[in-house]
Amino acid sequence: MSEQLKFVVQELAKEPFNKKYNLISFDSLEQIQLLQVLNDVLAVVDPKQQIDIREESSDQTAIRIFHMLRVLKYKPPTEHNDMEERMALRSAFRSGIVQGDKFVIYPILEWLFRRIPELKKRAYLAHFLFKIDVPAEIMQEDQIPELYSQYEELMEQFKDLHKQSDNLKNSGYNTAEIRKDISNMEDEKEQLNKRIERLKRKVESHPNSQTMMNVARNLRMERDREKKLAEQRQEQSTLIQHEEQKIRRLQQQLHDTRQAGVGATPQSLLQRLEEETRTNKYIVTERLPKDLLARKKTLQDLQKVVAEPAMGQSDLDRLLGQIQELNSEINQLIEKRMRTGDPTDDKSSLFKQQAAIIAHKKEAAVTMYREIREDYSRCMQEMDQKREVVKESGGGEVLKGEDFKRYVNKLRSKSTIYKKKRQEIAELRAEYGVLSRTEEILRNRDENINQQLELVENKKGVAGYRQTQDELEKVSSVKSGLDDRKGKTLEDISDMVQRLTRRIAEKKTALAPIIKELRPMRQKSQELTGRHEEKKQAYDTAAAGLESNMSKLEQEVRAYREEVTQDEGRYHYLNCMINMLEIQQQKVAEEMKAYTSADPYARKKTFRDIFQRKIQEQENLGKGLREQQKSVRESQVPSMRQMKMWKDVQRLMECKQRCFDQTGGFAGSAGVGYGEAPPAMLEEDRLVM
Repeated sequence: MSEQLKFVVQELAKEPFNKKYNLISFDSLEQIQLLQVLNDVLAVVDPKQQIDIREESSDQTAIRIFHMLRVLKYKPPTEHNDMEERMALRSAFRSGIVQGDKFVIYPILEWLFRRIPELKKRAYLAHFLFKIDVPAEIMQEDQIPELYSQYEELMEQFKDLHKQSDNLKNSGYNTAEIRKDISNMEDEKEQLNKRIERLKRKVESHPNSQTMMNVARNLRMERDREKKLAEQRQEQSTLIQHEEQKIRRLQQQLHDTRQAGVGATPQSLLQRLEEETRTNKYIVTERLPKDLLARKKTLQDLQKVVAEPAMGQSDLDRLLGQIQELNSEINQLIEKRMRTGDPTDDKSSLFKQQAAIIAHKKEAAVTMYREIREDYSRCMQEMDQKREVVKESGGGEVLKGEDFKRYVNKLRSKSTIYKKKRQEIAELRAEYGVLSRTEEILRNRDENINQQLELVENKKGVAGYRQTQDELEKVSSVKSGLDDRKGKTLEDISDMVQRLTRRIAEKKTALAPIIKELRPMRQKSQELTGRHEEKKQAYDTAAAGLESNMSKLEQEVRAYREEVTQDEGRYHYLNCMINMLEIQQQKVAEEMKAYTSADPYARKKTFRDIFQRKIQEQENLGKGLREQQKSVRESQVPSMRQMKMWKDVQRLMECKQRCFDQTGGFAGSAGVGYGEAPPAMLEEDRLVM
């Protein structure tokens, strides 16, 4: 308790409370002052709670605080397992808030101080997300359900927008940085506008400015069009890829269907369709409804869990205890049933077991069927991906079924052709060996003949005659070829020289007048180029000076405009203040006139008399309320005792009524015969306990 009190006093000394309490002064606060402190803390969480509790009744204050604590999801300490003790603690909690009991207020203050940022957000959201309880008789009207549905839709929209706002706030954006970026972009925009104006003036001074602008506009339009066409081309290529994938998938389905139809008979197809129909019918009629019911039940349980307020450890322990009690009762009932039931008498138990086994097998088969389907679809997707990878890497498609058979037949035909060609190559190689051997024999014979001719030439004294004759024949043939080439080359060169001389003469005659005109133009161009350079330098210097002066003038104009706007704002502010002071002065004059007037009716209308009457009324009202509070406090203990006695009487009467109903009326009453009336009916003027 001391640590709790110390923590509360420390938090009250901080902003925005600034309460200079110590442990003794805070512990000695009166009840109404302690309630005011609690109300001030709640006002920090929710500004709408800012009120002086002396201006409202204690009932209204208690109701308002109860509602606020319920919105903030404050759970009072009710950790007892007994229902009566929990009810007593809750009633004590309510009465403690009404009376301002410090043993009730201190835990609330500690809980609030430890969670103020979280509670601020919850209080803000509660204004928009706390649903209004509409009575059932009002909901039956025509437009009320539609309005209520719109109200719920707007609430959901608010949730989404608030989540987006939190995400944006937590995303790291800073308003100061954004404003700085905006100001920088505005400055850049002004500079760009200035540059654009300067460029416009430069372009307008050009003689062909309009033509150049049209050409630039057309170029920009064509580039935009080219960009759009590239995007459209990309989209079309993407669509073509999707369509090709779709075509391949359909072709694969068609191929699979054809493969499945190979060797199939109408009876087998019908049998397969009947099996698939029975399987799908079982899934749709039995399995899917069970799954839907299980999902709906899970969803309802989750919705109930979400709708429940936050649970503490005590609530969880209590629920676990209830679950254990229920499980023990279920086990006892099962054991009792097993003891009382005779398995020999129950003839349908065997059939029930068989039906349960069959149902279990069906569910297992359906589960296996689903898993096989999922594996099949996954394998098909993997196969499509592998095909895409093979296609991208440059490989061909993987063949299956009839395509593979055709490919095998094609390979067989090619293998036969390959064998024939191989045999032909072997024959050609054998013939090549024979021919090479024949060539070698002929070369040997040629060498022998040449040797014999050399011997004959040596004998006759003309050694080397044959070689010399062969060389001379070769040289003469080469010389004749070179002479022909030289003749042709000289003729071509002479023709080319004549053509070139004619063309040069023609060009000279055509260019002579143009050269005469060009000479003075060259001199004039040189003079104009020099003047242009001088003028350009002068223009650049003048433009730089004007731009610097213009920037200075613009800064001065901007500063003067800011001063003017500030002076105008100050003028309007002072003018409004003067008007307000004149109105207040007029009210004061009217009040003084009415107060000093001799007319009693006029004096009654003065604010002083009105406020004095209201103060007197409020003091009388407060005195009556304090007396009423005193009487309520004095009568609280006997009233609570009397209420408890009446509750005990009510419980006793309910117990007697249950006993009366269970014993079957008059016949089961103790000490009363079948023809006699009970004492409660014989003595009608007394209540028999």
